[in-house]
Amino acid sequence: MIYDIIILGAAPAGLTAALYGSRQGNKVLVIEKEKEGGQAASTNLIENYPGTEIGIKGPELVDLMVRQAEEFGAEIVIDRIEKVDLKPDIKIIKTHKKEYKAKSVIIATGASPRKLGIVGEKEFTGKGIAYCATCDAPFFEGLDIYVVGGGNSAVDEAIYLTKFGRKVTIIHRRDKLKADAVSQEAAFNNKKIDFIWNSEVIEFRGEGLLKSFVLRDTVTGDLREIKVDPDQPTFGVFIYVGNIPSTDLFEGQLKLEDSYIVTDEDMRTEIKGVYAAGDVRKKTLRQVVTAAADGAIAAFVAGKELKAGE
Repeated sequence: MIYDIIILGAAPAGLTAALYGSRQGNKVLVIEKEKEGGQAASTNLIENYPGTEIGIKGPELVDLMVRQAEEFGAEIVIDRIEKVDLKPDIKIIKTHKKEYKAKSVIIATGASPRKLGIVGEKEFTGKGIAYCATCDAPFFEGLDIYVVGGGNSAVDEAIYLTKFGRKVTIIHRRDKLKADAVSQEAAFNNKKIDFIWNSEVIEFRGEGLLKSFVLRDTVTGDLREIKVDPDQPTFGVFIYVGNIPSTDLFEGQLKLEDSYIVTDEDMRTEIKGVYAAGDVRKKTLRQVVTAAADGAIAAFVAGKELKAGE
């Protein structure tokens, strides 16, 4: 079978593309390596997606998107993509289980959390260090929690983590947050949130579990060690310092800038029949709403160009 459109990734961009693509009457397949939703599925509350309840849970929004896409006929499979050949007129997608073919491909593979890349980070991931509050917050109930970062994700998840932690401390390498005004106000007004300014984590330490980490003052260069409370087995450190686009599969085939896929305003790449949408492409704002917009445009343009080629 040759699909009209194969979408790589089932986060908001991919799911919206599936909805729009299938509503046009195209045969649409979505391939997702793990579970639908991407980072949106691991976000506790999404407060700025138009038309939803204020504070809809990420997994709930994703479930709605999946249902809509499937109701209009899109197929969704869970499989790991191992190789792609985007240059022929009929694109070839090889996965762990089988090979798929399509006239058009929409890349919506998203991005993954950026690591700090410091001593002890890998060793203590899952043993005190985490990247997903929704996934791992219950493990730190009643314990001290630290959040590294100053953007919207860091601040919003810090607020969520106050439901679990004894105290939550935001560590930021500057003297003011990057998050939007609403999130900042909520954090500053939360009595369970403290701040450590002008500081960056440079090393994690422990034995079996995370027991301490070293901070460097970004102004003076001074070092200090934050140690776990003697009454606690460990503490939680949640890292939110940006994302890395999932574009390794496309190196050598598509134009990349800072590892992001370059598109025009209609989501076209330089290869005919290949589009990119969401966090994986070079853009100014990466939010659920802009990912959905990208997906809608990519599917609309792909469908239109398929019809023009018939």
